[in-house]
Amino acid sequence: MTQTLLDVRGVTRRFGGLTAVNGVDLSISEGELISVIGPNGAGKSTLFNLITGLDTPDAGSVRFDGRDITGVRPEKLAALGLARTFQHGRVFGNLSVLDNVLIGAHARLRVTRTGWPIVGAIAEVARALFGPAAVRREDAALRDEVREIIAGFGERLTPRIDHPAHSLSYANRRRVEIARALALHPRILLLDEPTAGMNESETAEMLVLIQQLKARGLTILLIEHKLDMVMRLSDRVIVLDNGGKIAEGLPREVRNDPRVIEAYLGHRNVGGAATVCVAA
Repeated sequence: MTQTLLDVRGVTRRFGGLTAVNGVDLSISEGELISVIGPNGAGKSTLFNLITGLDTPDAGSVRFDGRDITGVRPEKLAALGLARTFQHGRVFGNLSVLDNVLIGAHARLRVTRTGWPIVGAIAEVARALFGPAAVRREDAALRDEVREIIAGFGERLTPRIDHPAHSLSYANRRRVEIARALALHPRILLLDEPTAGMNESETAEMLVLIQQLKARGLTILLIEHKLDMVMRLSDRVIVLDNGGKIAEGLPREVRNDPRVIEAYLGHRNVGGAATVCVAA
């Protein structure tokens, strides 16, 4: 039987009088791809923040591989194999593509050794450049590993490996962020709207990339507004509305669930709601 990797039980988060996440349960097994969808303001990114330690729930628990990680800091979770990308993309603009991804590799080593956050990983990059020979040899091995990760993104990143991240297109900055997360050697990858701001062809390329990651056995938790993509990728779909879970099931079940259709009709126009019922 496939092992449950991430188990979220009764998670709640309040901000004053607003309940952003309300008693949400979620579990994902190794190798699964689960999508979390819902109208804007449904609580999706807040849920990710609670899972990844950027925020602490007022109630409920988060367990990873059987271990209680509720409120554990993100740098500690990286050492356990939990990596996350962000809705608007986060890269170090003045660093090259290679060095951005190298930070992920150094962060993996740094948190394993000391529990330092990512600022320690930046210091590791500097130490590797100017430190003793043994350190430089270790860095050379990491750079080879990082080049292999970048090569997996093909012509989108490989020719730009030495370019500063600020010079990249938005879609390529998102690719760099995912590459950096992969350099952490994650057991689970949380992707927060990886195609936000992308055109149709860029979205299609991202879909293929996520399919490839899934085929490699990576466990993925995905937030995505492009529902045709969700229906094609997902093993299961969880739907949030007003902070609570209103539906969960196979894509073909969720796309025709009256509660889901009503949630989208309540927040979007009829044309937008119709995308819930796309073909799988």
